[in-house]
Amino acid sequence: MSEQNRKRLEEMRALALQGGGEKRVKAQHDKGKFTARERLDILLDRGSFEEIDAFVKHRSTDFGLDKQHYLGDGVITGTGTIDGRLVFVFSQDFTVFGGSLSETHAEKICKIMDMAMKVGAPVIGLNDSGGARIQEGVVSLGGYADIFLRNTLASGVIPQISAVMGPCAGGAVYSPAITDFVFMVEHSSYMFVTGPNVVKTVTHEDVTSEDLGGAMTHASKSGVAHFAHENEVHSLMAVRRLMGFLPQNNVECPPRVPPTDDRNRRDESLQDIIPDNPNKPYDIKEVITGTVDHGDFMEVQEHYAPNIVVGFARYDGRPVGIVANQPAVLAGVLDIDASLKAARFVRFCDCFNIPLVVFEDVPGFLPGTEQEWRGIIKHGAKLLYAFAEATVPKITIITRKAYGGAYDVMNSKHIRGDYNYAWPSAEIAVMGPKGAVEIIFKKEISAAKDPEKALDEKINEYREKFANPFIAAERGFIDDVFESRDTRPRIIRALEILENKADTNPRKKHGNIPL
Repeated sequence: MSEQNRKRLEEMRALALQGGGEKRVKAQHDKGKFTARERLDILLDRGSFEEIDAFVKHRSTDFGLDKQHYLGDGVITGTGTIDGRLVFVFSQDFTVFGGSLSETHAEKICKIMDMAMKVGAPVIGLNDSGGARIQEGVVSLGGYADIFLRNTLASGVIPQISAVMGPCAGGAVYSPAITDFVFMVEHSSYMFVTGPNVVKTVTHEDVTSEDLGGAMTHASKSGVAHFAHENEVHSLMAVRRLMGFLPQNNVECPPRVPPTDDRNRRDESLQDIIPDNPNKPYDIKEVITGTVDHGDFMEVQEHYAPNIVVGFARYDGRPVGIVANQPAVLAGVLDIDASLKAARFVRFCDCFNIPLVVFEDVPGFLPGTEQEWRGIIKHGAKLLYAFAEATVPKITIITRKAYGGAYDVMNSKHIRGDYNYAWPSAEIAVMGPKGAVEIIFKKEISAAKDPEKALDEKINEYREKFANPFIAAERGFIDDVFESRDTRPRIIRALEILENKADTNPRKKHGNIPL
């Protein structure tokens, strides 16, 4: 290489590293935000990032853009590793044209997505953009559509993660929405289709960006965000943690780590976790942390539909997806939001060969006009569909209540549950004792001298018959009943047995899930 060429390369590389320049970088820092490159330094293993298309420039000449050129054109793309495993990344640079998406900006993102699909590696996008570059008109809109198509084609083939580090508005929101997991940062990132000004003009509502589309809004109200963190470092480190549970693609198994927790460990505290009063709540998270490796559980969508708990953990080093009814919130009832949350999680795990472990304590579906009119039938069916469709190893432990249609939905034997277990405290019935008795013995109770006493006697009779797992076990719907303290070793043994499970669905283009 000649000295002239070497010097030119060094100058070009330095220009690319400058982003939008010192002044804009400072403005980014003043907002408490990292730059696009700094975020990649946090996310990826040290020294692993290899940039692609650092010298790309936009091709626009209108509205003065012919006089404004920045190398990279507002997005940094390339590859790196997380815990030594390959990932493809793009990181939007707000210091260059506000991170706005141009034709070439989109082409850069599409290029790494295409490469990721070819080699079978995850894509992680760090979003921080003012939206489509207005000066480019329809070509920038076309760029978004090019990305959306690739998101859709990659769905279920490679994991796709979106970390929203700043604004994400208008059409830009649909790319993260198609990806598997969305991370947001409190007080510095937001997502919405139309911003506060448009909302005020159209609906006359006064609302801030944070209330309309901030991290906690989407983590607790809309369910769009799966994770919300107080700062960018926590968010990016959580992405790294999540990647440790996921395979590289849909033909690999999730990464097993050397086990360091006793596989035969019995948790004696679980012996007394179920209250004597069947209407008294307990925290299902204590059951989860008491059985998984080292109590390490990465909860997903913690703040949304908390009456169901989903997330990732390991048993004897094997990653699993956990779905659990939460008796401490709404008695663990299934409603629309809980059904949606769990259905999407189940389908993700099935896409990427992650076994499912279900802890069941469910009194049924939430009654009422609000739920019926919003479509609990259709939305509840999504969870049923997801479990029935899933072909990964599926293990269910009924800890207490399993009532009505919710018993069927929560990975019952009838929808291809592989191992269906129960604790001695399990109650499996069409409905709760009081409601059942009031229907079955309505005339007898009303004719009794003391209706209240007669009701109590019939409730006790019903409990004696159905407030146990043994009738279901007689039918083979429950494979075994064991003490709660033995849950961890029994799950680990079941996962070992199911390691080479092979199950298929009928050949079809795709099913028609009740959307």
